[in-house]
Amino acid sequence: MSEPILIAAASMLTPFGLIDNGWVEVVGDRIEVWGDSTPPREPDIRIEGVLSPGFVDVHSHGGGGANFGDDPDQIETVLATHLAHGTTTMVGSLVTAGLDDLAHQVEVMSTFVADGRLAGTHLEGPWLATKYKGAHTEKLLLDPRIDDIARILEASHHTVKMVTMAPEKTGGIEAVSYLADHGVMVAIGHTAADFDTTQAAIAAGARGTTHLFNAMPDLLHRSPGPALALWRDPRVWVELICDGVHVHPALVAEVMQTKADHAVLVTDAMAAAAFDDGDYSLGGLPVEVRDSVARIAGTSTIAGSTLTLDRAVRTAIGAGVDPGVVLQAATANPADYLGLEGVGRITKGNFADLTCLDADFNVTRVMRRGVWAK
Repeated sequence: MSEPILIAAASMLTPFGLIDNGWVEVVGDRIEVWGDSTPPREPDIRIEGVLSPGFVDVHSHGGGGANFGDDPDQIETVLATHLAHGTTTMVGSLVTAGLDDLAHQVEVMSTFVADGRLAGTHLEGPWLATKYKGAHTEKLLLDPRIDDIARILEASHHTVKMVTMAPEKTGGIEAVSYLADHGVMVAIGHTAADFDTTQAAIAAGARGTTHLFNAMPDLLHRSPGPALALWRDPRVWVELICDGVHVHPALVAEVMQTKADHAVLVTDAMAAAAFDDGDYSLGGLPVEVRDSVARIAGTSTIAGSTLTLDRAVRTAIGAGVDPGVVLQAATANPADYLGLEGVGRITKGNFADLTCLDADFNVTRVMRRGVWAK
């Protein structure tokens, strides 16, 4: 067994909130014990800033010039890119594709889940609304059929953790119920659903929101659409892309402050995250990245983001949200959202996944499974 590592920090996010002068002892790939008083011995490492659980990103398509899909080298690149920015747990998101291609992609991704490098797969499509398709190929969008869904779940060896669904589509409510009954999180998104249909989907088992406010009808005073139904229901987790582009930071702050225990920061990152401006492809669509904003070429339609979770954390804190609430939205909340065990919290028995931050919440060191990755 490896020697214990005792880490002390000026501030630490615990399961009970952000505290001063915390410490944690790591043995092997697990957390052995943590405390909020004087460490039991001289620490091996002292962190002058904040010690946080490793970030958990449950909605990301890519980064470092690569995307999730059926190329193992690209999958590894995405994981390494986000790890360097403090994300120790990722769910790989796939955009709309033909069913044969999608079945192949989820099977390849399942091998990364099996060895612990990925926490699961998220299907963002093909069961989306045409009007709010965003960066998805329109001709590949489908009405949900139970046989098709069952085929993809089987091809993934049941490693699909989440499916984005437009519940107003023909068969949508039945699909929500089927997925929920099979332990898959249904996140309402890329949807034209009205308020009542959204409530019906929640009643059928939907408990998530794919990037609240984006790719759905506006929240209007006479027609609140899906956003209000999702925001106000205490059972529903809401994803927020906090990059200053997708949603105004003040609105992000309002959601996080009113729904602190169910707000989830996500990146929705594409290949250009932590990479260069230029021309890319996402799901077969050409994407232009200019000034770190990704749009479908020749249009104003946003095509994912170039975000990493550390930047999302800094942006939310800059919008006035309490740092403890923000860090919870990047760690424990996403883990709870998808039922990911052993991650998201500094607690005995969990994986030793730790992200060290300076006073300005920049990442200084990263530990994954007890090994320093940065």
